[in-house]
Amino acid sequence: MSSSPNCGPRKHGLPPDMVVLHYTAMETAEAAIERLCDPAAEVSAHYVIAEDGAVTQLVADGDRAWHAGAGQWGWVTDVNSHSIGFELANQGPDSDAPQFPDAQMAALERELARVMRTFDIPPERVIGHSDMAPGRKVDPGPYFDWKRLAGKGLSVWVHSAAPATDKVHRSAFRTAAFYFGYRPADQSDESWQIVLDAFRLRFRPDGAGPLDAVDVGIITRLAEKWPCQPVDPGMPIEVQT
Repeated sequence: MSSSPNCGPRKHGLPPDMVVLHYTAMETAEAAIERLCDPAAEVSAHYVIAEDGAVTQLVADGDRAWHAGAGQWGWVTDVNSHSIGFELANQGPDSDAPQFPDAQMAALERELARVMRTFDIPPERVIGHSDMAPGRKVDPGPYFDWKRLAGKGLSVWVHSAAPATDKVHRSAFRTAAFYFGYRPADQSDESWQIVLDAFRLRFRPDGAGPLDAVDVGIITRLAEKWPCQPVDPGMPIEVQT
């Protein structure tokens, strides 16, 4: 294991309960590893997976890496303390090679399955950086194959189907998105549009235009099947007596 100094103890002292996936947005995996191990950069991740499937661990699973930054998923606000971070070597969707090679995906699936098994992490708590930081981050981006991961039980997916109604209920989308785990910066239409964009980036990358009935149908099924835990798992629960 290579070692990054950019880490520390998890603030609540509990094991990780979620996974966040990223892309490196750098030229090579080696360049990303060098940056993630640079104390001046103040960033890190638990794992970097190169295009050829080579896996480099930079931070021990039990420690808190600095990969997520500001953001929230469900009731979790300190995502770094709750998560394992995987960086996939990829230059990003605007590059000449935006796809994630099969060898890289296979390595991710192997390591992800091990981490989930070790820490009893359910598939709905494997998310993208864009999910917990909508509008600020877009990784792992529109070319990442979430459907493939879900097919192996390593994430979640809802197959798009014709909606039962053409009526679009904005409040229904917002309620379901909240219970699935998305959090807007505030309740403005602009902030909810950012959430819609993040949702589409992962679950409907070909979606465009105003909110429609297909969006509502997908997020409603996600919230029904995989509602986010109603408390931050790292916070004590007060029992009323």
